[in-house]
Amino acid sequence: MIDVAVIGAGPGGLSAAVSALQRNKSVTIFGRSIDSGLLFSAKEVDNYLGMPNMTGEDMLNAFFSHAINKGAEFKECRVSQILSMGDYFMINAENEFFEAKTIILALGVNKSRTIKGEEELIGKGVSYCATCDGMLYRNKDVFVVGETTEGEAEANYLASIGCNVSYIPLYKDLIHIDDKVNIIRGKAKSVLGNEYVEGIVVNGEEKQCNAVFFAKKTMPVASLMFGLETENNSIKVDRNMCTNITGVYACGDCTGAPFQVSKAVGEGLVAALSAAKYIEDNQK
Repeated sequence: MIDVAVIGAGPGGLSAAVSALQRNKSVTIFGRSIDSGLLFSAKEVDNYLGMPNMTGEDMLNAFFSHAINKGAEFKECRVSQILSMGDYFMINAENEFFEAKTIILALGVNKSRTIKGEEELIGKGVSYCATCDGMLYRNKDVFVVGETTEGEAEANYLASIGCNVSYIPLYKDLIHIDDKVNIIRGKAKSVLGNEYVEGIVVNGEEKQCNAVFFAKKTMPVASLMFGLETENNSIKVDRNMCTNITGVYACGDCTGAPFQVSKAVGEGLVAALSAAKYIEDNQK
């Protein structure tokens, strides 16, 4: 079992990893490649103490190398769901499951926009994990909205278990999509339904369905971990970076402004110390 699972490989997450390792805790970082973050594309970062006039790429590479050389394990993946199992957590990372004593969320800024009705119907037909919820819609009509090619795997899986699948790719070139999947080019404008999903509006046309699955670049917090408290679209934390869920901490841009490397690194340190203390207190 992992002591500290860090979700996100930006400055906050990498700082948390290093600090947790300093407290002799095992650490696995779950995240996309470091070149996918906003900082990576910065031509110059001039306000981080002791590292002036660096490119974002060089800074992130230095942070990443530090964490890996200290002993952190890195898994390049998209985490689709984190479940509380009582005294530990279960992490679904592209259908590979991991157990962790504590979680540190370092998700960065959510770059994915939601559409009307999406958030209101999460868990009522709106899902972000086909393998988690797909069997509920066998022999039923479902839509998959894919921001990336990862949506193709979601659509193919749903077709393989007997769902009637329509796929809306929000990118240009398809890589591999099952012949049984209906491709619709355009944009989804809203999810329809009151208590449950009843349809979706695509290119101004209402289409009936029983579920809508979204494959996003960044997972909405509300779907990643149910019950996590937010405020102004940011994860709500206290001074120790504790969320409202025991054993779960957050740091960096996902906790709100200011969106600065120094803040993320500092919060990552505090989150890791809090996670380490929680583990040690529960070992007594």
